[in-house]
Amino acid sequence: MSFVEYSEEIREGDVAIVYLGHESMMPVKVRHGAQTQTRYGAIRHSADLIGKRYGAKVTCSKGGWVHVLHPTPELWTVTLPHRTQILYTTDIATITLMLELKPGSVVCESGTGSGSLSHAILRSIAPTGHLHTVEFHQQRAQIAKEEFAEHRVDHLVTVSNADVCKDGFGVAGVADAVFLDIPSPWEAVPHAKAALKSHGGRVCSFSPCMEQAQKTCEALLALNFEEINTLEVVLRVHEVRTVSMPLADFGADFGPPAPPLPAVTLKTTTPPREMAAHTGYLTFATKPRTRIV
Repeated sequence: MSFVEYSEEIREGDVAIVYLGHESMMPVKVRHGAQTQTRYGAIRHSADLIGKRYGAKVTCSKGGWVHVLHPTPELWTVTLPHRTQILYTTDIATITLMLELKPGSVVCESGTGSGSLSHAILRSIAPTGHLHTVEFHQQRAQIAKEEFAEHRVDHLVTVSNADVCKDGFGVAGVADAVFLDIPSPWEAVPHAKAALKSHGGRVCSFSPCMEQAQKTCEALLALNFEEINTLEVVLRVHEVRTVSMPLADFGADFGPPAPPLPAVTLKTTTPPREMAAHTGYLTFATKPRTRIV
């Protein structure tokens, strides 16, 4: 099992995602002799998981059943243990698109946090890319390092415990893209520019407040970054339903009354009355190519 390579069969040591229904899921570390308790009863790892195919339907001790899914960055985002606030799939998809990540890309990230975005980056840049991720908090950095090893992606990532605003990313001239998720990203912009390759690259900064985004844009402009823009991703899901509408009867000028007109069946959409709106502002910019005189 790896978060960047699909496996058919569940093996000991894998991190499997148990789907309990109604969008309820939980991650399970598969071990010989272990059991996992669910509301449908116990799952015995040796008998019920090891050797079974991912996606299989597993019957629990009380007679209920669950599905066991192969881990993906999207599933990990909704089941991971929170050490910090995290980014979710809507913003993550925009970030990986706008940073133009692809297999072989080299990326610098700060801070690592709970690793939600990190796993999506690793899948995008595998099998030949590399992620340099920096976390200010020592314990969080160590836990992230252990998780990457457990998820068998540690060959694609280097975890550092440092203050990126003071010390930078520990690399220079190697990155195709830089991502910043820190309280004062404008202080790290010079280090981001130094980490990017001489032929240019992309920067993204995530900030919950517009004042942070403004200061970051000013810092990017001062260092001659181009194509600077800030966007906010708002997901609005419309409910599609079928309605029946009678045709209008405008009456007749003469003659007997007309028979009732038949109703027409239509599809319509209804916007949500309430929705989760603001998550944060994403500021993107491009480092221009170094001109050789």
